[in-house]
Amino acid sequence: MNATAEKILVIDDDYEYLEELSEMLSLHGFRVVEVHDPLAVVEAVERSNPDAILLDLKMPQKSGLQLACELKKTPEFANIPVIAMSAYFTENCSALLQICGIHTCLKKPFHPEDVVTAVSRIIKKVHGTEASE
Repeated sequence: MNATAEKILVIDDDYEYLEELSEMLSLHGFRVVEVHDPLAVVEAVERSNPDAILLDLKMPQKSGLQLACELKKTPEFANIPVIAMSAYFTENCSALLQICGIHTCLKKPFHPEDVVTAVSRIIKKVHGTEASE
């Protein structure tokens, strides 16, 4: 995998998980912005202008689905690709995820390389540089 300069906003209320994801993405050349507080997400998106968002679906105070819907309704953020992460994901949730603007969902636990692959693919797709892998 070649190094990139893309900025990824990683949102998870689990500090340890957030650190592991951030470190792994950084090792693959991504610039990472961490957010552990779901109430601080909109401000973090405004401040960081990420190329993609990794979003935990189950968080206190505000769920990932609520956050994704908020971002989708905001014109400045509507085109930022969102990848959800959840231990509770089932295929029955796919339609709901799409309604909220979520492009794909990684089921926890997942292999670190699955995150890198998902982020790389979604960025390539958004930037129109998707190649067959």
